[in-house]
Amino acid sequence: MNSCSGTVTVLGSLCLITLQAPPGEVAEAVKAAITLGYRHFDCAYLYHNESEVGMGINAKIKEGEVRREELFIVSKLWCTYHKKSLVKTACTNTLKALNLDYLDLYLIHWPMGFKPGEKDVPLDCSGRVIPSNTSFLDTWEAMEDLVIEGLVKHIGVSNFNHEQLERLLNKPGLRFRPLTNQIECHPYLNQKSLIEFCHERNVSVTAYRPLGGSRNGVELMDNLVVQKIARKHGKSPAQILIRFQIQRNLIVIPKSVTPSRIRENIQVFDFELTEKDMEELLSLNKNLRLATFPTTEKHKDYPFHIEY
Repeated sequence: MNSCSGTVTVLGSLCLITLQAPPGEVAEAVKAAITLGYRHFDCAYLYHNESEVGMGINAKIKEGEVRREELFIVSKLWCTYHKKSLVKTACTNTLKALNLDYLDLYLIHWPMGFKPGEKDVPLDCSGRVIPSNTSFLDTWEAMEDLVIEGLVKHIGVSNFNHEQLERLLNKPGLRFRPLTNQIECHPYLNQKSLIEFCHERNVSVTAYRPLGGSRNGVELMDNLVVQKIARKHGKSPAQILIRFQIQRNLIVIPKSVTPSRIRENIQVFDFELTEKDMEELLSLNKNLRLATFPTTEKHKDYPFHIEY
């Protein structure tokens, strides 16, 4: 897989979205992943587990199993911190929680700004998110300042559609281009147009939810095509879905806190899907989006009102 930074080889990625995990489970998952060879870890303020992620990372650094510069640590700016004066506060809070001096990559989690305050998703009486009067173009300027100050190495975005990304890339006075756009991506939502758009502009694509998930009783890993290809290669459906994205030149971030699954998810570099396999997986596209964030649909910057 291509390196995110040009200096770190990303052999696999672990997305630690473990909101309901018992205390200690996330730290142990991180430690197990580092031992297995993972060097890329995807975090976020919203996951509310960055201190545990940091415990796992720092334990392995202290043991001498890995050096900080061998790791690629990613986190994300949450929507209630889009005001320019709050961006640095959010970043330094994340660094403190992770017990790190810098991030390798910091993303704008969503293009939508929310009203600042104690609630992660502030809602009005009708159950709709309360927006802030911010623009992600202004938020980006504060993100660029983080690079200049040495708090982060690179910056990027997440859940941006092609129009929003184009606005950012064409922003007057742009100092740093987004390194990546992190988007939901799996065979039921293959994102072909958005991926082509990003790659044509030298913006990498990071695929979250690569294993899909359940919606309306639809479970991607139960798909007969996925299972047939898995049997053909002697691999699990999850390994097929991860390899599918790797061969599309994407950065893949499956999530798991189970050591056996963490191990399985990285064992995807000893086989290759055929052109026919890839075509069959691409043909499964249903434009089925799992992460829709319905309380934000009326927001001026809601990203999913257009095709891609």
